[in-house]
Amino acid sequence: MNAFSFILLIVCLFASGVTCGQGHSHDLISYIEVYDLATHTRRVVYREEGHLEAPNWSPNNDYLIVNGSGQLYRIPLEGGIKELISTGFADKCNNDHGISPDGREIVISHYDQPGVAHGEHDFRTSTIYRLPITGGTPRQVTTKTPSFWHGWSPDGRELAFVGFRDGDWDLYTIPAEGGTERRLTAAPGLQDGPDYSPDGQYIYYNSYETGSMEIWRMRSEGGVKEQLTNDGYSNWFPHPSPDGKGFVFLSYLEDQGEAHPPLKSVALRYYDLSTKKTTRLVTFLGGQGTINVPSWSPDGKRFAFVRYEQRSTTLANRKLYVLLDGDMPASAYVDGDLGERPATATDRFRSIASVMSKSAMTPSRRGRTA
Repeated sequence: MNAFSFILLIVCLFASGVTCGQGHSHDLISYIEVYDLATHTRRVVYREEGHLEAPNWSPNNDYLIVNGSGQLYRIPLEGGIKELISTGFADKCNNDHGISPDGREIVISHYDQPGVAHGEHDFRTSTIYRLPITGGTPRQVTTKTPSFWHGWSPDGRELAFVGFRDGDWDLYTIPAEGGTERRLTAAPGLQDGPDYSPDGQYIYYNSYETGSMEIWRMRSEGGVKEQLTNDGYSNWFPHPSPDGKGFVFLSYLEDQGEAHPPLKSVALRYYDLSTKKTTRLVTFLGGQGTINVPSWSPDGKRFAFVRYEQRSTTLANRKLYVLLDGDMPASAYVDGDLGERPATATDRFRSIASVMSKSAMTPSRRGRTA
């Protein structure tokens, strides 16, 4: 089969009603997973027909904190029942939340619109609050909106967040007790996802400064900055490991500009700071909500993330990737079904057939959304 014939096959799939890209169904299954860096294995901690996002790993290794439907929940790491965390009036929490360095508090980003239902909120009202990790009444930290939390300094004194001020999305810090916010960036394009290095010396973040979404870092007081990635992906949400050796981050397999949509073909990758090399760990359906916030285990050996499955799956939710070598497709995979190895000719056609089969046989089940 030459390249023309292979492309013709793809065209036939389109003509038969099988399309690529994102489907329109919001019937989701959320899989909360843990990835082990030493063994390069993963396991599902929790599965729910519904929309859960953004795990945080508890300091005592007992549970994860996730958000869904405007609320926060604990999920036992060894399996069990999801437990609601009381957040008082804050019933429209988004996916930017975390745990204090001493493990005593939670920080949340909440849409401050009393009387407005979750899902009908205005993003411009997002406000940062703190509350006890056991639950309780939130205490307000930021007064300007919108503000979306992303990092807590290791000494517990400062919070790093994204704010929209005077028409620009930039990075800011503010005393953890509240006070005057300090602007760290003034670059063109969106700046997002600030997270501290374990020694507190750097803030890692993603930026559209160069016209593509890449990972950067700067000194935590601002000023000197360094671009770390420069590739064909849209790179988001770097989270430094507790040992300080590298960071895990999210990559969209297709350029998304300044957007970070849900339900796209994405990869989680690890950047080694000593070698400056990047390793792809896993590929799946995800994006917004997958790993927005810090999710490392305290020992730095594992991290948590969320992948998604749409129950009314068609090939509209699966993406076929092909690399051409001369006149023959050299490698191909569908959303990571083939892992990281190059596909053989048999793999190519089995993968396409498999996805078509799943599309026809997978039942549609309705789930609630976050």
